[in-house]
Amino acid sequence: MRSMLAASLVVLSLLPCAASAQMRPMSDNELSKVSGQGLFTVSNSSYNGFDFTRIALDADVTLNANLANMRLGEYTYAPRNGTGADLDISALQFGRTDGTAAQRLVQITNPYFEFVYKNTGVANQREVVGMRLGFDGIAGDIGTKIATLSGSIRIDAGAGGIIDSMNDAGGGKRWDGTCTGCTPLSSVGGVTAGDANGPSRDFWISILKTPVQFQAAAGMPALTEAQAGIWLNWRDKLTALNLTGTVPVNNATGH
Repeated sequence: MRSMLAASLVVLSLLPCAASAQMRPMSDNELSKVSGQGLFTVSNSSYNGFDFTRIALDADVTLNANLANMRLGEYTYAPRNGTGADLDISALQFGRTDGTAAQRLVQITNPYFEFVYKNTGVANQREVVGMRLGFDGIAGDIGTKIATLSGSIRIDAGAGGIIDSMNDAGGGKRWDGTCTGCTPLSSVGGVTAGDANGPSRDFWISILKTPVQFQAAAGMPALTEAQAGIWLNWRDKLTALNLTGTVPVNNATGH
């Protein structure tokens, strides 16, 4: 994400220079030969009593990044406190550099922020409930080492069975990755997102004051209601890289 934000800032920094150029009118014939697309797109929608504003970076991004010791949503949750955080991920690596001469990068389509509002009961007043960060598509190898997860995740672990947080008795809130009849999440050193039919289409992380039902993307199953706090959703086309808990090597400096 640092790479994506840096690229966005570079583009934005060029805008004042472009604005200082001398402008001239274009003829209808010249205009007919010009096409373009904005850097950002903004859309509004409503669903299940909530209003949403999405700001999307309408672009394809090639990403290589190593994130470590991510702890998001630290607060006391009496029913199941776990490690004390909604997401406790010691390694999250987008891309890898082992096993092939060429670097394996992760492809991300249309990153977006989406803000959530609800009516306060007072005329013309709404309050912000929270937001989520997601991608319309993500494809590639992602190394992971997860201690605790709050969210809805489904991984095809092959002979190890299907790892699904929605089979958890606690509904996936501060789940430690154990599951009946399947390999525990701690044994998965990473996932391949996407397959021959296309990228994984439902990765997002939300931060919310209250549970929210987000609308699923076109052609996708209905989403599990996102809970208050930090919540991760990722269920589409995920296959375990290994069942040894080994995170792939990624020595690249980033893109």
